[in-house]
Amino acid sequence: MSSRTVEVTESLAADAYYCEKPTEPCAIVLFGASGDLARRKIFPALYELAANHCLAPSFRLVGFARSAMTDDAFRESSSEFLPKPGAGSATSDTFRKEFAQHLNYVTGQYDDPASYQKLAARLEELDRQGNLAGNRLFYLSVPPEIYAPVIEQLGKANLAKPRDEKSWTRIIIEKPFGRDAKSARELNQRVRTVFDESQVYRIDHYLGKETVQNVLAFRFSNGIFEPIWNRNYVEHVQITAAETLGVERRAAFYETAGALRDMVQSHVLQLTSLVSLEPPSAFEATAVRNEKIKVLQSIRPFTPETIWRDVVRGQYGPGTIDGKQVPGYRQEPGVKPDSSTETYVALKLSVDNWRWNGVPFYLRTGKRLSRSFTEIAIQFRQAPHLVFQGEQLQPNLLVLNIQPEEGITLSFGAKSPGAKMHIRPVTMDFNYRSTFGGKANNAYATLINDCIRGDATLFDRADSVEAAWDLVDPILQAWESAAPPPFPNYAAGSSGPRAAGELTAPEDHRWRNL
Repeated sequence: MSSRTVEVTESLAADAYYCEKPTEPCAIVLFGASGDLARRKIFPALYELAANHCLAPSFRLVGFARSAMTDDAFRESSSEFLPKPGAGSATSDTFRKEFAQHLNYVTGQYDDPASYQKLAARLEELDRQGNLAGNRLFYLSVPPEIYAPVIEQLGKANLAKPRDEKSWTRIIIEKPFGRDAKSARELNQRVRTVFDESQVYRIDHYLGKETVQNVLAFRFSNGIFEPIWNRNYVEHVQITAAETLGVERRAAFYETAGALRDMVQSHVLQLTSLVSLEPPSAFEATAVRNEKIKVLQSIRPFTPETIWRDVVRGQYGPGTIDGKQVPGYRQEPGVKPDSSTETYVALKLSVDNWRWNGVPFYLRTGKRLSRSFTEIAIQFRQAPHLVFQGEQLQPNLLVLNIQPEEGITLSFGAKSPGAKMHIRPVTMDFNYRSTFGGKANNAYATLINDCIRGDATLFDRADSVEAAWDLVDPILQAWESAAPPPFPNYAAGSSGPRAAGELTAPEDHRWRNL
């Protein structure tokens, strides 16, 4: 990434997001500015970027939503979701007030041409005030059904194309990008009628996490590991994205999505492609994304037979988490009492290429499990000859911890103290926080900063989105045509359905203990 530096500014001490220089001046138009995602994630990310001088001093944020508000009311409501005043310039009342002066608001309907004419006039006004050079970033923080109307109206209002050859216009589109292969292709086609693909940034916040990026750094900056990153030395790969939380306030969305659409098609397959792609020619958008799509296209398609053998779905029932009783999914507010929506998915993938042929990839994600964490675990093959007879040697394991504690752990065998040769597993640990100090960077800040700078490396391309949907579509169709297993089939606070263990049994593998 071109925006990183080791020099610490005085803004946020040692736990901040640093940039070599501010971005170009621009207007950021946030559609859905009164929504939950904007308040919880996007406002704090923009504040962090501004506090660390990543944004140009003259940037403007324009909120656009249906709620009627003045600029002052928008500034006041937004301040509730920013870091609270405290020691240091970045959280002082003075800085918060300065940041608020960059916020503006336009009330409008997402399908109303007049609203976009009003938005265009406001942008022209802000261009003149801040010398923004016509640079604009549109951020769609709205429900998926609103994407198409917003994109269409931006085109009709002549807001989708750069004002001149020196300015730029880009658009960030949140996931989910479609709900199946057909709708994803239709949405891509609608986007392409208004925007050029080079203007489109499909965001997945997982790719902004430091340790996700460290997957590439770990592989391609260290000569010791890449030579063994293949079928000759790797026995299998496990990718886990586990949550103790239930559906919270997302029941309306989750009932129409489920774990396969919400997590596997996006986050989990993104991690799969990063851990298994071939070395790109350079760390830049086209080269990296070309290798990612090759992986997705190499994954063996599911057939009606393999779906029932290699995919397991589950739904949580009542249980206990952290000593507290929690309801089952069907008892959650907004969930149908006979819902067949899956809250857990486990599946086995085969990557049919030279590097990974014969190496199973086990993926799992679920809600209301016993622990919240995301990790990639690479288990290596046993030594070809067991010199130490009678010893039950543990396999070497490399674990890339994505969250909550970002880091990397390598386990290997070592002799324990004593007269006898007894081998026990030990670990070498890299912890992001203890090594670099402070907290990891805000993933949304990372991605928004990259988008403003025109770096699409960590964003999804149209063909990659469609390839991921092509992979999961047969599963969705099979599930729609057949009754689910008896739900609920795992208790909240457990490690998931018992049937998930059967995925790993044929190769004598086991899931890592949650």
